[in-house]
Order: sequence, then C-alpha cells, then structure tokens
Amino acid sequence: MGHNLSALPVLTLTTDFGSRDFHLARLKGHLLAAVPDLTFVDVSHDIPNYDIVEAAFLFRKVWPHFPPGSIHLISVNDFYQPKGRLLACTVNGHYFIGPDNGLFSLVFDQAPAQFYAIDHQDQPSSLSKAYATAIAHISSKKTLEGLGSTTNKIAERLAFQPVIGPDYIRGSVIYIDGFSNAITNISRELFERVGQGRAFELLIKRNAAIDGLSFRYHDVPEGESLIKFDSDGLLEIAINLGKAATLLGIEVEDTVQVEFG
Repeated sequence: MGHNLSALPVLTLTTDFGSRDFHLARLKGHLLAAVPDLTFVDVSHDIPNYDIVEAAFLFRKVWPHFPPGSIHLISVNDFYQPKGRLLACTVNGHYFIGPDNGLFSLVFDQAPAQFYAIDHQDQPSSLSKAYATAIAHISSKKTLEGLGSTTNKIAERLAFQPVIGPDYIRGSVIYIDGFSNAITNISRELFERVGQGRAFELLIKRNAAIDGLSFRYHDVPEGESLIKFDSDGLLEIAINLGKAATLLGIEVEDTVQVEFG
C-alpha cells in the first residue's frame, strides 16, 4: 500500500547559512532525526548574512503557493542572539517558525494576533535541536498548543514605505534578483492610484529617465532600459537581455522617483 503523500509534512527552509559550512547539513540532520519522513523544499540558503529584509522579501513571494499544512522555517540572523527566542505562528493553515528579530513583522502585512514563544539556550549547537523539536511537535500534533508561552509582543522592524505626493511617488529599490533586475517597493495599486493614467518618468541616480510601461522584457530593443510590473505587482527596472543594476549602478536602498505629468 502506497504512502498518503498529502499526510507527509512539507517543510520549507529559508536561511542565511550558505552551502559552504556545516550549519545547513547539521540542521537537516536534526530535523530528519526528529521527523524521518520530512519533505524539504529549499527556498534559499543564499540570503546575505543577517539580512532579514531580503529574507522576508523572498519568502513572501513563495509561501502562499504551498498547500495548507506546510511548515515554514526561516532561520536568518538567529545564531548570534544571546537570550534570543524562537517564535511560531499559524496563518491561513500554514505554520511558521523563526527567530524573534523583527523578521515576522516584515513577512506579514498584518501579523497574527498570537505567537508562541519558544525559549532556547544561546549556544549555537542547541538551536537546530530546538527547531527540530518544535517542528516534530507541529508535524505530529498539527497544532502550536504546548510549544511555549503565548505572546502578542514581538520584535518589530519597520519596512520602507514609499512617500507620495499629488504628482510623484518616491520609493526605493528593495531587491536585486539573479538577472540584475532592480525591484522596487512601488506597487501597481499605488502607481495606478497616484498616476491616474497620466504620462510619467522614472528617475534613478543620474541615469536617463525611463518612461512608458512594458509588459515583457522584449518590448524594447536589446540593451535598452525598461520598467514593468513583476509577477507580484512590484515595479521593476530592467534591461532587455542585459543587467540593469550592474549597468545602471543601482543598489538596494537607492531612491526611485516616479514623476507624473
């Protein structure tokens, strides 16, 4: 008789461990020892060290596409926090666990009303065991009850929000992807609300202004700059078959100004 695949726990992993060191392998070892039939899905282990902003940005794009019942572990900037605590919560039938370092305030537009706080020793070697114990509890009991004490107070990190006026939006670059496209924090909804269908120019650093929206990268000739909304509705600066951030000198946190005529 075959396994009921739907009953097997799915665990996504998002970390800043990289692949060179032993941290990731040790974590997976502890997890498999605690839950032998765990199915891993690696979101990314190449988050820059301690960068909870990039971790939250990538994770937000991924987790809603997994089936309810999935468990999501985000282990970023959590090894070196004395007296740190781990948090667990549930949203839309998904389970989340990670450090109390501001990460969850960036992951959710509206944080859940209740978290479970899991205290752990501040020695790095105990952290992966603490995660494994918590994930074994979640995968077997399908509840967070009993994991730790409940709390509604968590560390917060404010996300950068665009500044708007009647004729402009001033945002910032929040991520540069593997194709060197620069993704901003300007959403399609905000762009349309302020722009009202007017002509516009996008200005960033000392580069030539870019005007007009593209739907596909090849809407402009090869090597030309363009702007389009990505699959999540965020304004993106790109170059057809080129590396926009590299060629235009764009970095994360650079200011982007959209001016409407």
